[in-house]
Amino acid sequence: MQDRQSIHGSWASRWTFILAATGSSVGLGNIWKFPYIAGENGGGAFVLMYLVCIALVGIPIMMAEVLLGRRGRQSPVNTLKDMAIEIGTTKRWAWIGLCGVAAGIMILSFYSVVSGWVIAYVVYAAEGTFTGAGVEQIGKVFNDLLADPQELVLWHTLFMIVVAGTVARGVNKGLEAGIRVLMPMLFALLLLLLVYAITAGDFAAGWDFMFHVDFGALSWEAVLIAMGHAFFTLSLGMGSIMVYGSYMPKKASIGGTVLTVAGLDTLVALIAGLAIFPLVFGNQLDPGAGPGLMLVTLPVAFGNMAGGQIFGFLFFAMVAIAAWSSAISLLEPVVAYVVERYKIGRTSACVILSGFVWVLGVGALGSFNFGSDWSFFGFNFFDLLDFMTANIMLPLGGLLVCIFTGWWVGKKITADELNMKSELVFNSWFFVVRFIAPVAVAIVFIANLWQKFAG
Repeated sequence: MQDRQSIHGSWASRWTFILAATGSSVGLGNIWKFPYIAGENGGGAFVLMYLVCIALVGIPIMMAEVLLGRRGRQSPVNTLKDMAIEIGTTKRWAWIGLCGVAAGIMILSFYSVVSGWVIAYVVYAAEGTFTGAGVEQIGKVFNDLLADPQELVLWHTLFMIVVAGTVARGVNKGLEAGIRVLMPMLFALLLLLLVYAITAGDFAAGWDFMFHVDFGALSWEAVLIAMGHAFFTLSLGMGSIMVYGSYMPKKASIGGTVLTVAGLDTLVALIAGLAIFPLVFGNQLDPGAGPGLMLVTLPVAFGNMAGGQIFGFLFFAMVAIAAWSSAISLLEPVVAYVVERYKIGRTSACVILSGFVWVLGVGALGSFNFGSDWSFFGFNFFDLLDFMTANIMLPLGGLLVCIFTGWWVGKKITADELNMKSELVFNSWFFVVRFIAPVAVAIVFIANLWQKFAG
């Protein structure tokens, strides 16, 4: 299997893979979710716990996914099937890959809806809707958006067309070409917004909130949230990193590459927090405003600051770019599988699959208006998709990847793919993948389910 090449193409270089994997990881989770969950859970102590979880759970599992992908050179489903054949075990391990690509499709359906909100905010910011507005006015803007299914469908459709169009062009002309433009643009906008936060906001208060560690403010629930977010933010368990790994050059170091990706992903999350919280504190707003931090609280800050219209537009444009780079990694694994399984063209596969995602997305956005009375096990359709993927499918997939890599694939193949110079470092990674990471993921998995259904 070592000499196999992907039929879909390959990244031009190790750095292209780094940009692509970072693009997959850096999305709404970093710029939208991380700041508000840090705000809700005490700031610095939560950030420290998050970094520990990235190191002990995120990086080892990410390395496992990349090495499996590069070994198999196919979609996650076929990679795991052929790996199982190579080591002489049941082909049922391919179900891990199938679960991952299914989770990716489900996530993309509601992720596209949220990304549509962001595109709408790009337009609102450009039009000056936020200028001089207060919390109640911005809250009304957001509630009116959610209540209008036609506008939501418009933005959801536009986002899916852009994502499907990128993926349809293939690994080199689509994914790689897009990533080469999107990621530098995202980093440049993020740094520009950081400079704006330093000059226009209360940077000292934002820095203190992010990095002053008070373990008294850290609850057990916050630890679980940090661990779960560390897993989610690196795009683990959904096939994205595995399929990106299948396009990775053979000579590239998996360990060094994954550390770079995880470092960039974490850096973006921290800089996003440092760009957001100074503006929040500078306007005497609530850092623990929850999901509304980006869509209600920040527009108020931008609307009442010098240059706020321009920088509000740039901020939401940056978030839209991050969402785009992540969304293409959600569609790619299932497109790769359908092309391999049914021998159809990439464009046809993209049209069919993005159409299916679009329909699911319409159902998800209906949760806020025409389908607000729909109930599935106590969830609306949007929350059902979110809960099923984040709390069941992704952690279960990550847990099984650890078990398969550490206990079935074993040392010989993993050592060959990782090709680490230090035996101590390899043995440490192997121990973590076998014991620490699966136990940590299992704890989050069980605790979240217990909290939901028995708490």
